[in-house]
Amino acid sequence: MSYALVLIVGVVAGTVSGIVGTGATIILLPILVYAFGPREAVPIMAVVALMSNFAKITSWWKEIDWRACGAYALGGIPAATLGARTLLVLPERLIDIALGLFFLAMVPGRRWLASRSVRFVAWHLVLAGAVIGFLTGIVVSTGPLSVPTFAAYGLVKGAFIATEAAGSLALYISKAVTFREFGALPVDIVIKGLISGSSVMAGTYLARLIVERLSVATFQRLLDGVMVISGLALLWAAIR
Repeated sequence: MSYALVLIVGVVAGTVSGIVGTGATIILLPILVYAFGPREAVPIMAVVALMSNFAKITSWWKEIDWRACGAYALGGIPAATLGARTLLVLPERLIDIALGLFFLAMVPGRRWLASRSVRFVAWHLVLAGAVIGFLTGIVVSTGPLSVPTFAAYGLVKGAFIATEAAGSLALYISKAVTFREFGALPVDIVIKGLISGSSVMAGTYLARLIVERLSVATFQRLLDGVMVISGLALLWAAIR
């Protein structure tokens, strides 16, 4: 039953992520916490994130802005390693609380960033990658931050989805390698991640058919709703 729930929600999460550029980890994480506990859910989600971003990249390969991706990864890869090492020493309840509060805070945070209409250049992406990379190592998903970051660089639709995914993939590889080195990514966790990630990939490829029909306003409402629901779910898991 647990795996069936994970697979069903995974398809939904992959579809949402493939449409708005983020959301797979935010939607699926509470289900993984429920099914496997927070300590296993985080490294499982690292595997899922790798597969989700790979699906986006292959869907929009020709649209990737490699200069933007490289700048973001330059700051993000070492920072993600540091963040992952920090995560491994935190207690499970604190992880739940931190994740929940982070997602809730990103609703006004994303709106604040969007209201400033700041246009980023390459060196901005290096700095943003370092900050977001460290947070990615700790809180699993920082899509709500990387979305406005790449949007501020001027990317839209397929180019935005693919470039954000390519940059994020570099960060998640760094995080997964760190987990593996510290023994937090054993074979059973990898298998659970592959099973969960397969459904997310299916949803991501499905989203390719409808992504260009989504309005900006709908995207913003969907993203905010995903963050609020997931944040509240994680806080509930921490206090019950």
